[in-house]
Amino acid sequence: DRGTAFTSGDFADYCAKEKIKHHAITTGLPRANGQIERINQTIISVLSKLSLENPNKWYKFTNELQQTINSTYQRSIDTTPFELLFGTKMNTGGLDKLKEMVEAEFQANFEAQREELRKHAKQQIFKIQEENRKTYNLRRREPKSYRVGDLVAIKRTQYGPNLKLKPKYFGPYSIMRAKGGNTYDVIKEGNHEGPNFTTTCAEYLKPWNTMSEL
Repeated sequence: DRGTAFTSGDFADYCAKEKIKHHAITTGLPRANGQIERINQTIISVLSKLSLENPNKWYKFTNELQQTINSTYQRSIDTTPFELLFGTKMNTGGLDKLKEMVEAEFQANFEAQREELRKHAKQQIFKIQEENRKTYNLRRREPKSYRVGDLVAIKRTQYGPNLKLKPKYFGPYSIMRAKGGNTYDVIKEGNHEGPNFTTTCAEYLKPWNTMSEL
């Protein structure tokens, strides 16, 4: 926190003397101190339920709640805080109902955190996709347009062990129809290697008059 009690020089000296690392968070930004805020959410929620009949007496439940939290299994440490500190399990007789409430809150917080992580991951994916789209568009050249009847060469798209030294383009072909998305139906003109009819995109086409050789 950034309260004056925690930002004073005396408190800084105390932390240094006791080898305490003080982590100051951004004011008004709870997620900056996520671990503490998650525990606070659990405490507030459980205390609110326990003190429904008399909200002003919430403090009467703090001791039992503290014992329950300290004796409840934590995923992050794979044990309970009490057992981690003292090496033995806490005797929690009579706190079973409260323990159920705390575990339910922990599970709800865990699911909320997981959903928040998924939401953040989704936003990050969209962000990177948008950055990639902008980068691609900066480098991308507008494809050449063709008209019906234009003679073109089409790019060879399949290669095998015996085709690596073959020409990279077939032709000539004639544009039969312009389709959406810069794609075209083409038909073979003359007797040469390549399919008799196919559909291809502008990126795989070249004007026939620019092909000195295939």
